[in-house]
Parts: sequence; C-alpha cells; structure tokens
Amino acid sequence: GDLEHEVLRDTRNRTIRAVCGQRAMPRSVWDLAPGARRTVLRHLLVSDKYRFLYCYVPKVACSNWKRILKVLGGALESVDVKLKMDHRSDLVFLGDMKPNEIRYRLKNYYKFLFVRNPMERLLSAYRNKFGEIKEYQLRYGVEIARRYRKDGAQSAGDDVTFSEFLRYLLDEDAERMNEHWMPIYNLCQPCAVRYDFIGSYERLSADANYVLERVRSPPFVRFPERQPWYKPVTAETLHYYLCNTQRWLIKELLPKYILDFSLFAYPLPNVTSEFCRH
Repeated sequence: GDLEHEVLRDTRNRTIRAVCGQRAMPRSVWDLAPGARRTVLRHLLVSDKYRFLYCYVPKVACSNWKRILKVLGGALESVDVKLKMDHRSDLVFLGDMKPNEIRYRLKNYYKFLFVRNPMERLLSAYRNKFGEIKEYQLRYGVEIARRYRKDGAQSAGDDVTFSEFLRYLLDEDAERMNEHWMPIYNLCQPCAVRYDFIGSYERLSADANYVLERVRSPPFVRFPERQPWYKPVTAETLHYYLCNTQRWLIKELLPKYILDFSLFAYPLPNVTSEFCRH
C-alpha cells in the first residue's frame, strides 16, 4: 500500500510539473484572470499561527478541515463538538488580505489541498444537494428539470436525475460553476499555486494526520472520524450510477474535468458494456 501510494504521489508530482511547465499555463495567482484569481483566493484558508494555507474543496472532507482550523485558531474547543458547521465565521480567507500579505503567505507558508476521484465527487454532490437540501433543489433543481425535461415546469427540484445533473454540468462554464461541482483545478489552481502536499480522499486519515504533524499542530488535534450517519459513495454505488447513464453524456463531460483526472492521477471512468454487465 505504501509503495503504491509513493508511486501515485510521484506520478502526480511529475504530471503537475509537466502540465504546469507549458508556456500557456499560469505561473502565479497574478497571472490568472480576475475571476479565476478571486475563486482560488476565496478557497485558500489561512492559519497564521501555524503558517499554512489550505485550499478547501467541497465534497473532499472540507467541513472537517474547517473544524480543525477553528480548533487551531481557538474558536472551537474540539473537533468533536456537535454543532452545525458555519463555513464562514472564525475562518480567515486569503482573498480578504492585501496583495503584499497574499504574496508573503503564498511564498512562505506550507500549502496543501485534498483531492478526490472527480466522478465520485460529482456523485457525492448530486446525492447530497439534490437528495437532501431544499435550498439546492429550489435554486438548481427546479431550473435543471425545466431545462432538460418535457414536463419539467411542474418539478419541485427534488427529483433531478443524475443524467439531468450531468447534462446541466455539460452546459455550464467551468469557471462559473457552484463550488460543489466546480473542477478542483479551477478551485485551487495547482499551476498558479505551488502546493507542498496534495492529499487523497482515499487515504484521508493518514494524509490528514501527516499534514497536522508537518505543521506542528498540538498532539490533541487529530482528524475527526467519519460521522456514523455519513453514507459514503462506494465503488458499487458509483458503478450503478455510471452504468445507468448514457455513455455519450459521460464522454462529453470528461473534457471539463480532464485536468482533475490527469493532474491527480485518477483513472477515467470505465463504462464499457463488459464492465457494466458485472
């Protein structure tokens, strides 16, 4: 397992260096268009006390990382405190700082992010937002049903299918997407920001605790265990959804997320007839 992990990390590092070394790619956040720069700076959370920057990616354990930041900052007693997560209060965002403060932290602080299989992340966002959260059903679900269904005007937004969601993503501009399904590349700009560490959702606990040791957090701060009520996306669930989606839709969508697949060394989804029969 450790050897496999080392190979994966090496592959990621080499791919990022090769892709980001191309002439057209940004070398710093100041090379980005204003909208793209605003997005990444809004997603970089700052700990001045422990001198690190964390690029949060929704649906990749970011709520637990925000809890840790609040504990490290003294706003929360423990990561195990049972309360609804406020995703803004008691957090410091790099985007709220002045250009010289931003430059200093980007140059001198330890920088990390966590990544996840792109299709798994999309499925997790779909199940959570359209299956459980009224606000998303009304804001996005109603529009998706109206746009992609003959009788969609009657929908309350709570019955959006996975295929309809993917069709919606296909028509959306990646840079303007909601953060829960925006590609990780656009959220964290790994060419413009040189991350010291890229952790995996698949090795969440081990990678998170490695980062905590690296930034010298107090020994009592450990990455929280997964909540018992949390229903993770399993390989079987992903297989079911992908194999029940029209192949052309997945094929057309891949270019939008191709940098997430390639830079972070995730295999493209297998939706061949043979794979889907099993």
